[in-house]
Amino acid sequence: MIHVVLADDQELIRAGFRAIIETTSDISVVGEAVNGVEAVALAEQADVVLMDIRMPEMDGLAATREICARYE
Repeated sequence: MIHVVLADDQELIRAGFRAIIETTSDISVVGEAVNGVEAVALAEQADVVLMDIRMPEMDGLAATREICARYE
C-alpha cells in the first residue's frame, strides 16, 4: 500500500485528487494539508506527498525542502 498526503490550500483540488486516488486499490490518502506547515507535520505518515507550490504560511517549495532535510 502506498500512503499519500495531499497538500493544497484549495479544498476542491484536494477532493479531486482524493477521488482519483481512491479508485486505485493499492494507494491510500492518509492525510490532507492546507499549507506547507501541515504538510511537513503529516509527511512522516506518507510514502508520497502531492504538494502544491503556492500555499499560505509555508509554500510547497519550502515545505519540500524541510521534508527532504528531515528524511535524508
